[in-house]
Amino acid sequence: MEWVKMKECAREFMVGVAEMTVEFGKGCRDIVKQSLVNEDSFIVKNLGRDSYIGKRLRGPCAKLFAKLSFFNEYLPEDKDPLHAWSVIFFVFLLAFLALYVNFERDPDAPPVKQVFLHPPSASRVVLPDGRYMAYKEQGVSSQKARFSIIAPHSFLSSRLAGIPGVKDSLLEEFGIRLLTYDLPGFGESDPHPNRNLESSATDMACLADALGVNKFWVVGYSSGSMHAWAALRYIPDRLAGAAMFAPMVNPYDPMMTKEERRRTWNKWTRRRKFLYFLARRFPRFLAFFYQRSFLSGKHGQIDKWLSLSLGRRDKALMEDPIYEEFWQRDVEESTRQRNVKPFVEEAALQVSNWGFSLSDLKLQKRKPSSELLSWLKSMFTETQEYIGFLGPIHIWQGMDDKVVPPSMTDFVHRVLPGAAVHKLPYEGHFTYIYFCHECHRQIFTTLFGTPQGPISIPVNVDQATLEEANIEEQEVLNGDDYATN
Repeated sequence: MEWVKMKECAREFMVGVAEMTVEFGKGCRDIVKQSLVNEDSFIVKNLGRDSYIGKRLRGPCAKLFAKLSFFNEYLPEDKDPLHAWSVIFFVFLLAFLALYVNFERDPDAPPVKQVFLHPPSASRVVLPDGRYMAYKEQGVSSQKARFSIIAPHSFLSSRLAGIPGVKDSLLEEFGIRLLTYDLPGFGESDPHPNRNLESSATDMACLADALGVNKFWVVGYSSGSMHAWAALRYIPDRLAGAAMFAPMVNPYDPMMTKEERRRTWNKWTRRRKFLYFLARRFPRFLAFFYQRSFLSGKHGQIDKWLSLSLGRRDKALMEDPIYEEFWQRDVEESTRQRNVKPFVEEAALQVSNWGFSLSDLKLQKRKPSSELLSWLKSMFTETQEYIGFLGPIHIWQGMDDKVVPPSMTDFVHRVLPGAAVHKLPYEGHFTYIYFCHECHRQIFTTLFGTPQGPISIPVNVDQATLEEANIEEQEVLNGDDYATN
């Protein structure tokens, strides 16, 4: 008897819940109808039956509802189908949200590693506008450096990346001083209130000035290449050359042909295309996706976070424990400020108007000016003036790269035919530059030739120092002779 009573109570409770849900749905319907669906509302005027859109959709919607009308046979006879389906839809939505919020992970799945906040450890310089920029230095000292390299990092990275896995012994063998830094708002660098690519190039030049670097090579990898392109455009006199690895360009560049754009976009996942669309049209909505992925405080995989489609060799590299440890530490440093704004800015910069075109970097003769003084000057001078970047540009592109497809490098080479393109069969987006000692040696040999080691610093000893040393040596010898006697 107690079991029967319990079943009866449960049934009555469920009936009561159902009735309350129906009444709640009716109340919500009445509120919406009174506030949003009256004759004077914006929705009715623009989407109602008498509006242009309503008239266009009335016919197709009527046909669709007619085909689905057989579902009404399963509804109670005393209920209005419109009201019943609205309640059912609302209850289904609430149930879906409840399941989504209370979703539990598989108990057999490995625990998710939490992002660790490391103590500040970066060296920093003060920029002219008062901001602090964090940087990292590798290789030989400034006095012994034959070549200086500055490498801006890519998206979701930091100054710790640099050239991933490059050995200090190799840098010393070629006499290289490698400088990497945190972009504004990343790592330990202060954010920039009005960041753009011109300010990015200016920050690079200010870092070089603060660290005593005159001419330097700029290295751009993946999305970090847009900062290297900006340096070629805005501070060309400071650059000795540029090395690009899978260089990203604006996928909406108007100079791209339809075929180049098609070959590029076809390599990307739908989610990544959607994120690019948001970055270009509604960048603020990116904050929702970023906060639920790499800013959630939990570690994950880069391909899932950034919706990347990877090749076979890239997937194998990501499963390597060495790469995983490096990647997690780099992400922890990149997101240490827990601020989504710099990441949204970086994504928006990638797909917005850069303020210049890659064709501006093409080396070409300056067109004669229409001004009289400039024309007379060109008549009496034999030197020919050139515009664009005068130094060498090297590009390495993996042919199995699905993050930055080879079609992007083909586009760059069409616009900049003077760039030296090194195509890498079977290489992906990460495999050539990450933890590959022989690859790094090939890169430095291509850029700098035969390794000559660091510059030898001559020791200048003045005459007074030599005389003092001779006197001290003579006193020691005299003391030894006296002890012998």
